[in-house]
Amino acid sequence: MTRVRRHLPRFGALVFLLAIGYLVIAPLVGLQRLAFEDDARGYSAAFDDPDMAATLVRTAGLALGSLAIALVLGTFLAWAATRLPPRLRLLRVLPILPIVVPAVAAVTGWAFLFSPRPGYLNAALRTLPWWNHLDEGPVDIYTLPWIVLITGFGLTAFVYLFVSAGFGNINAELIEAAQVNGSSAAGVFFRVTLPLLRPTLVYGGFVALLLGLGQFTGPLLLGRNNGIDVLTTDMYVAVSQSPVDYGRAAAIGSPLLLLGIAVVLFQKVILGDHSRFVTHGGKAFRSGGRPSWVAVTGIVLYGLVALALPLGALVVVSLSAFWSGRITPSGFTLDNFRRVFQESGITDAIVNSLTTSVISVAIALPLGFVAASLLLKGRRFRVIRAAVDFIVAMPLGIPAVVFGAGFLLTYSREPFILYGTRTVIVLVYVTLMLPFATRMQLSGMVSLGDTYVEASRTSGAGALRTTTEIVLPLLRPTIAGAAALMFVLLTHEFTASLLVRAPTTQVMGTILFDYWSNGSYPLVAAIALVMTLVTSAGVFVAMWAAGSDIFEKL
Repeated sequence: MTRVRRHLPRFGALVFLLAIGYLVIAPLVGLQRLAFEDDARGYSAAFDDPDMAATLVRTAGLALGSLAIALVLGTFLAWAATRLPPRLRLLRVLPILPIVVPAVAAVTGWAFLFSPRPGYLNAALRTLPWWNHLDEGPVDIYTLPWIVLITGFGLTAFVYLFVSAGFGNINAELIEAAQVNGSSAAGVFFRVTLPLLRPTLVYGGFVALLLGLGQFTGPLLLGRNNGIDVLTTDMYVAVSQSPVDYGRAAAIGSPLLLLGIAVVLFQKVILGDHSRFVTHGGKAFRSGGRPSWVAVTGIVLYGLVALALPLGALVVVSLSAFWSGRITPSGFTLDNFRRVFQESGITDAIVNSLTTSVISVAIALPLGFVAASLLLKGRRFRVIRAAVDFIVAMPLGIPAVVFGAGFLLTYSREPFILYGTRTVIVLVYVTLMLPFATRMQLSGMVSLGDTYVEASRTSGAGALRTTTEIVLPLLRPTIAGAAALMFVLLTHEFTASLLVRAPTTQVMGTILFDYWSNGSYPLVAAIALVMTLVTSAGVFVAMWAAGSDIFEKL
């Protein structure tokens, strides 16, 4: 009995590894198996296509172009946040707010602004002398450069979060030493601050690059009809046609998998020894300069362009009977919002979205807790611990469209036929949330330390009682914040949902896409605003539960 009890934790850890391994890896393995069937017919069908080379170039161009925009803007905004006057420090939150707006809502907002003929800003630009001879334009948002620009705006908030954290870790004594030696403000920034930000810039840049490679919403809504395909939209076409070609879809997604692995390895090589960049000292970072109105202007301008403009367009279109290039306040109506809450298809999609998100969070939290506990204290199970660490990190590097295709394949045939049910949506949501559930709870456990646990065990409490009566109550703010933030991310979710949904199991993002495809633009705008309000409520709950630095904990 003693021997069995001694091996029970290892057996439990192994069962947990097998469970999450099947959840995460089985859909990917199933896809690749089909791609290699019949002498790798899937790869032949994908890469013998004469358009594949252009698709690869567009995918790389979208990722690299949006990365360049995000790095420049994100770094500037992070610097600007350190130069704000004390009474305007609240503006530091402004560059984060675009995360609140679901990508599908932001993209539709931009389309309402810059569609060649009815776009509001295009119509305004055509009143200027330079373009008053045009019947449409001058901007065409359905082109690759504008898709890159919009994607770059969307990724800027993520880079800003990383670089802002990097600024906070810089020792002010190094800045002061450079200033004492006569270096100018620009010299300090480029010779001292920027090199010290290198690890943050590399890590944040590679995260943004991975997100850029997996972009789906912008290319699908803005580029697909004009033949601007990237790998993610090609995968969507392969699994949405009849009959579904899973082998070709898997082959198309393979470069995304390989590039994700290459980026992670390259990141480790570039950073090398992290201790070379440790700069903590007795003083926290200070900008070393006077408050700058250039910084204030830059942050406000970014907020106006990246947040206020697309949201404003959504509001105007949602209040209009139809979308045209003219804004007529006298014709504003709430009929579109009434339809949102009266049409059964839309209300069912909202209920499905909320229900599946809540259920997925309820499942992901305990899975993340077990994974975090293994990563923190599972030194006895080195192989299992390393495997768990790898598996829970996979959904961060693999685009959601790949998981969507894999889940559609895995759960639409024996032994688990779940297509058309909420269950398959919940499963893919839980998979996508595993890294967030694990990372945030692991951060809370590290901050908690071992003192309370050791005191409980010394007092005679067992592991289960210590966890339920000591650890979980102390982690309550972290768990609440993780739950709220995952709820936000899931109500945003569009890519994987579009692949695994059925006509009877829609969520907010997929029903919005259907109305967009049908040309019901005022209703699209109303649904997009409802999505934004739901996610905004989730963000406020997350900040209330876990603090205003909730996003930095990711």
